[in-house]
Amino acid sequence: MKMTFRWYGEKFDSVKLWQIRQIPGMTGIITTLYDTKPGDEWDADAIARMKKTVEDAGLELSGIESVNIHDAIKVGAPERDRYIQSYMNTIRKLGQADIHMICYNFMPVFDWTRSDLAKMRADGSTVLAYDQEKIDRIDPQRMFEQIDTDSNGFILPGWEPERMAELKKLFAQYASVSHEDLFRNLQYFLKAVIPVCEQYDVKLAIHPDDPPWDIFGLPRICTNAEDVRRILSLVDSPYNGLTLCSGSMGSNPCNDIPAMVREFGAQGRIHFAHVRNIRFTGPGQFEEAAHFSGDGSLDLYEIMKAYHDVGFDGYIRPDHGRMIWDEQGRAGYGLYDRALGAVYLSGLWEALEKGSK
Repeated sequence: MKMTFRWYGEKFDSVKLWQIRQIPGMTGIITTLYDTKPGDEWDADAIARMKKTVEDAGLELSGIESVNIHDAIKVGAPERDRYIQSYMNTIRKLGQADIHMICYNFMPVFDWTRSDLAKMRADGSTVLAYDQEKIDRIDPQRMFEQIDTDSNGFILPGWEPERMAELKKLFAQYASVSHEDLFRNLQYFLKAVIPVCEQYDVKLAIHPDDPPWDIFGLPRICTNAEDVRRILSLVDSPYNGLTLCSGSMGSNPCNDIPAMVREFGAQGRIHFAHVRNIRFTGPGQFEEAAHFSGDGSLDLYEIMKAYHDVGFDGYIRPDHGRMIWDEQGRAGYGLYDRALGAVYLSGLWEALEKGSK
């Protein structure tokens, strides 16, 4: 496995590349062009500058998270072909720049949803949390106001102000879109872009829905192993793959994460691993936790063992962390707890490696 760290860029992140490089075992950066909008064709010079910035810090630009998909593609609007062409052009430019993995999602309107960005825990740390009862009481048209208030001044991925200003319009676009419509529209997209991925050696890795169930009446189609099997079969190519996020999929207790790693990892279809922990606090309720297994409800040793058992050699990153030690930063994306998580995962991997000899 290759340990990586998500970084939001010099203008958008409180964490610095030199700090990330000092994390033991860290080799790569996962980032994106954060000043682009869904549907934009990326500029080759901007890609080159982004890559040089990372490499000048002594790290590899390991992959992109994300090249966001325009809503016209998701809803199957008449203008979708124009945006798909832009996406194909961006894939080509990334491949030519020697960048070979894109994490993306196909979630309607909200990329992810939480009811609290800074829930206080008993130890004084704060975490992202989800409570379905609170979500059910929230007017989604006003949800951005709450998210923005708790964001510590940082723009959160999927919650960009210009996008949230169009919430009413977005909900209207999805009003008649069913689960089957989303599957069909995803297949239409994949059939167009996967040949370009194959040509330029760029692997697509769909991220699960977060949380993995319908919210606000919006359909979700990447919620469990059955959904993943269907998505991978839409275009049966090794370039049509998965970002397996243990926290997203694992927030539904019915999802067996080690079993999913073994099934899809053995097929070579997991191109990116997000490994993090959560703690179940009630039906439809969870809060994010330290990566350490004992702090949450997921067994990260068993998850990492499953990756080791299938010979996973792809990119992995610690995911959302707690905000600890008075750090001020983007909710879930501070330096300290994610650094602890990266070293914990590397320690588990070292033990698995040495124990298998």
